[in-house]
Amino acid sequence: MASPTRRINLTLDDEHAHKLAMLAKRSHVQEGTLARSLLSTALDDADPDAARITEILNAIPGAWERTQEGLAQAERGEGKSLDELI
Repeated sequence: MASPTRRINLTLDDEHAHKLAMLAKRSHVQEGTLARSLLSTALDDADPDAARITEILNAIPGAWERTQEGLAQAERGEGKSLDELI
């Protein structure tokens, strides 16, 4: 029996979106198919060490600021509970 899949949406900056489009064109596959394969490979190769994960998260530009804004929005009641998202 196949394991269930979960859909996620992500946004790429212009540079990475262009690179994905060029790789997909050269590979003769859809961008989504290639993105799924690349992400799966990256996840399989990811080091589960907590220090490494923190390093990766800290390298995301603006991540801390977006996290803080999300917390502030939740405190203001602007968010949705997880149950509402399902």
